[in-house]
Amino acid sequence: MAFSHTSVLLEETIEGLNIKPQGIYVDGTLGGGGHSGEIARRLESGGRLIGIDQDEAAIIAAGEHLKEFGDKVTIVRSNYRNTKAVLSAMGITQIDGMMLDLGVSSYQLDTKERGFSYRFDTPLDMRMDLRQSFSAKEIVNEYDEMQLFRVIRDYGEDKFAKNIARHIVMARQKKQIETTGELNEIIKAAIPAKMRAEGGHPSKRTFQAIRIECNRELEVLKESLEELIDILNPGGRLCVITFHSLEDRIVKTAFKNAANPCTCPPSFPVCVCGKVSRGKVITGKPILPGEEELRENSRSKSAKLRIFEKK
Repeated sequence: MAFSHTSVLLEETIEGLNIKPQGIYVDGTLGGGGHSGEIARRLESGGRLIGIDQDEAAIIAAGEHLKEFGDKVTIVRSNYRNTKAVLSAMGITQIDGMMLDLGVSSYQLDTKERGFSYRFDTPLDMRMDLRQSFSAKEIVNEYDEMQLFRVIRDYGEDKFAKNIARHIVMARQKKQIETTGELNEIIKAAIPAKMRAEGGHPSKRTFQAIRIECNRELEVLKESLEELIDILNPGGRLCVITFHSLEDRIVKTAFKNAANPCTCPPSFPVCVCGKVSRGKVITGKPILPGEEELRENSRSKSAKLRIFEKK
């Protein structure tokens, strides 16, 4: 199956990066290379794009998609949390811009055996990096009821989290939960029939929650943003596309703190904490997809783009 992923907020992100033709740019979530292709197209000789992704299928697909740009583009299989080390290995310390698209690619969702989707009955997996041993199967079968409840409540924002966690624990006492189909049925049984008819697929939120936990997505984001701002050149920009309210909150908070890190009480006439602003938030409110994009790509509907510029 071809790696397909419609790039969300493509024009807005490219514009937000404010690309310098001879600058160095990083796409930390390369995917099929949609955003990267547009960045590379704007680079002249001396300009460089480094694409990072932990998914082998994405690396192969992006390599094919971006080969027309030759040595202007370098692709590395890693997690964007390792950006500083990846760049350091190339002798690069500062960059002119970076982007992250935190959505799951259509390819990952549509490849049955990856176990990301509740639409197919397939072994529970959900690993974005198949070199990792920890998968959704361990979460579903080994987390205790309270851990499951917290994951589903916090990452899935599902009001039936408590009931779903209880049903999972009850079901696995009879036999191990092996497939997405089995999990689907358990979730369905935990949600009242009247509620199942509303608000999309009953398993959507729980599957999302387990995927986020499996890949440590929020931890990675939280731990990385400060360092990613560090490696920007003055005037360099960091563009982040989120699809989940918790992700968006992490980005919003990190950007706000980087722009205004002062911890002095408001009553102090002058700052004494010595914490200096590292730049400015370009997006007061996040940029959302336009009507046309929403029509053409239903997966863009929860996307939000925030942009930070280094001082």
